[in-house]
Amino acid sequence: MIIAVLKEPAPETRVSLLPEHIATLHKWNCTVWIEQDAGRASFAPDQKYIEAGAVIQDRAEILSDANLILSINPLPESDLSQCQAPILLGFYQALVNAPVIKNWASKNFTVFSIDMLPRTTRAQSMDVLSSQANIAGYKAVLLAANLYPRYFPMFMTAAGSIPPAKVLILGAGVAGLQAIATAKRLGAVIEVFDTRPAVKEEVMSLGAKFVEVEGAADASKAGGYAVEQSADFLEKQKARIAEAVAKADIVITTAQIPGKKAPILITDDMLQTMKSGSVIIDIAAVTGGNTSQTKNNETVVYHDVSIVGNSFLPSAMPGDASKLYGKNILNFLQLIISKDGELHLNFEDDLVKGTCVAHNGNITNERVLALLA
Repeated sequence: MIIAVLKEPAPETRVSLLPEHIATLHKWNCTVWIEQDAGRASFAPDQKYIEAGAVIQDRAEILSDANLILSINPLPESDLSQCQAPILLGFYQALVNAPVIKNWASKNFTVFSIDMLPRTTRAQSMDVLSSQANIAGYKAVLLAANLYPRYFPMFMTAAGSIPPAKVLILGAGVAGLQAIATAKRLGAVIEVFDTRPAVKEEVMSLGAKFVEVEGAADASKAGGYAVEQSADFLEKQKARIAEAVAKADIVITTAQIPGKKAPILITDDMLQTMKSGSVIIDIAAVTGGNTSQTKNNETVVYHDVSIVGNSFLPSAMPGDASKLYGKNILNFLQLIISKDGELHLNFEDDLVKGTCVAHNGNITNERVLALLA
């Protein structure tokens, strides 16, 4: 069986597998092809792949002869006409790219979108959403610190005292919790808002204050995401967030709802109450963002507040991001490849079934189907 890794389009710097991952596939009697320079942006040159036992191939050869193709981003339309691989596996954001998945299904590809993996205890070692969100939360704070025109920690000097930065984090999922820990290490004072009361203890254990709003809908079965809330709760939430935003120097927003536009948590009116020089890093930018002014992969300055919409934060750390992503992929491949290197698609396995979004010319995931309907 030939497993191939494609080079990602800019500005993506990650790669699906690093040289250190190749040995595991060789133990399963798989041949590994790597597109030329696929790992260069992750500081993994072709020679390292060759030393690990992989074969460097051009893109056309991979598309025509590989059995399973790994890519982080969806393949462009120009590749699909050449692609003969029956199986595609990557971080395809199927709920955002439902029309793309429909197109692939019509071309009879079997597609596994690793972001659709059910978020269960058994799936933790394959959970790319968590491994990449951890990096996003970390980099969001460092990016904010770089843009913020003042100190993060408190300083007491002969010329006077500098108060610590006030950081507000909206959403205490994996990205939010890492943002708390990173901001705390930098010396900031942190407030955190989340609709899930269950995360309060974890937030406080990291040294942050939890902003509570009563009456939230149960989000315990939403896989770490936000859920839609009642109108009454939204009014209470809006008032509490407005109060916190007005005091904040840095805001990190992370709230997303699967298959839906990200909720607007920070309105124009709230932005106008923020101090000049304040910074917002909107991790939810890929699904529209949590502020009324967010633009994905752009920085907008609104009333002297910098609003950064960045859906490529994990790509800012391509070495470790690729290392974690590749390990997640290897752990998933164990479910569909035997130790003899044979393909084994067991759709009785809830992880295999949940991750597969297209098979035999049909869309197989109910959430993707619902979006298209």
